[in-house]
Amino acid sequence: MKIACWNVNSVNARLPNVLDWLSRARPDVVCLQELKCEAHKFPSEEIEALGYNCLIHGQKSYNGVAILSKFPIEEERRALPFGDEESDEQSRYLESIISLPNGTAMRVICVYCPNGNPIDTPKFDYKLAWMDRLRNHVTNLLKFEEPMVICGDWNIIPRAEDCFDPKAWENDALFHPKSRQKWHELLNLGLTDAFMALDARGHQYTFWDYQGGAWPRNNGIHIDTLLLSPQAADKVRAIKIWRDEREAVKASDHVPVSADFEV
Repeated sequence: MKIACWNVNSVNARLPNVLDWLSRARPDVVCLQELKCEAHKFPSEEIEALGYNCLIHGQKSYNGVAILSKFPIEEERRALPFGDEESDEQSRYLESIISLPNGTAMRVICVYCPNGNPIDTPKFDYKLAWMDRLRNHVTNLLKFEEPMVICGDWNIIPRAEDCFDPKAWENDALFHPKSRQKWHELLNLGLTDAFMALDARGHQYTFWDYQGGAWPRNNGIHIDTLLLSPQAADKVRAIKIWRDEREAVKASDHVPVSADFEV
């Protein structure tokens, strides 16, 4: 079973890229981030023609997440708990239960963590608070002791070797010590970073900016990965960063990341 994660940076603008990659890579489950469209404008017909069921939590012009599955899928939640409310103006979270052919189920979550820049604005406070809300919710989900995969564009650079030039990121929310602290607090719940478990090499990037010749200079960052509950970590067998997708015409600035599971 292959589960993938991909910030497509506008699903409609990249639709030929998305359909081409889905046809070639043939993942069973895909979590998409940064749809930049409302649900009624999501290209469901074209994606369903490839055999996928679609869950969509869109937003006009910004954000937006979706889960595609070749297996039966049910929506569990489309927002993190927010105080006494169950809503959030920003579409960044989608949680599902996927029924597998062997009679078991897997919880699959798609997240698009806030960027948080500039760090001296409420955007950074929102990023940190959002990560706290995610940690609190995941704490409760782990009590189910079930296979769970959280696929995300985390907008956090975990290690110095996960960027081309750490000095250049010193004052950026993605590399700020408080952001990285939130990342480690999440992992310390007992989650496994699939990339760190199966590869862990430095300078294996998942994002290259459109500006400044970042792609040809390989000036990238590693911010996309899959986090696994202990029950899912026991089943993961391989991880792949689809680096060559960044070469495509009208490519997203992110590339897909996929993990293979034995189920």
